[in-house]
Amino acid sequence: MTNPVKLVPIVMSVLFAFVATLLTTSPAMAQNEEPALPEVRFVTTEGSFVLQLRPDVAPKTVENFLAYVNSGFYDGTIFHRVIPGFMVQAGGFDENLGRKQTRAPIVNEATRTLPNLRGTIAMARTNAPDSATSQFFINVANNDFLNAGVRGPGYAVFGKVTDGMGVIDRIAGVQTGYQRGMADVPVSPVIIESAEEITKDN
Repeated sequence: MTNPVKLVPIVMSVLFAFVATLLTTSPAMAQNEEPALPEVRFVTTEGSFVLQLRPDVAPKTVENFLAYVNSGFYDGTIFHRVIPGFMVQAGGFDENLGRKQTRAPIVNEATRTLPNLRGTIAMARTNAPDSATSQFFINVANNDFLNAGVRGPGYAVFGKVTDGMGVIDRIAGVQTGYQRGMADVPVSPVIIESAEEITKDN
């Protein structure tokens, strides 16, 4: 007959091993696991593209951008400034070139960590460094002169295109002209039909 007293250390050892396994394999308890970077899918009249955002480098910028995305602000806005070999800009005007009301400006988080390389997304602003609101641009070339410290504070990059760069290039190639005193406006509107943060369910 097995001695119950002798079984106690064995049972305790097995129990400790089981708990240790749970602690090391449970996602909720993984201390060193990096959180997934947020992604946003844009659907436009020229096709769709996906952005991966970098809150680890530009937290306020990403927070601001996602607030516009999740409120539906960008739905129905247009790419209103398109310059081949440079960038495509959107996020501030409707199809009739009416300016949309925005949230308060944010601080400029431009950093050399994220330079203005082809395929990156950055905040558009006025000459005042901390004036960005809703407008953004996507670089279609390496625009080093927009980087922090080259010609001043720079323009804050906060993500990149991970899918659909061909769509961006297609937008960059549309015919443009002057409308309502604005240059480089697409003759046929390039409309953002929807902008949605990507979750596990979509």
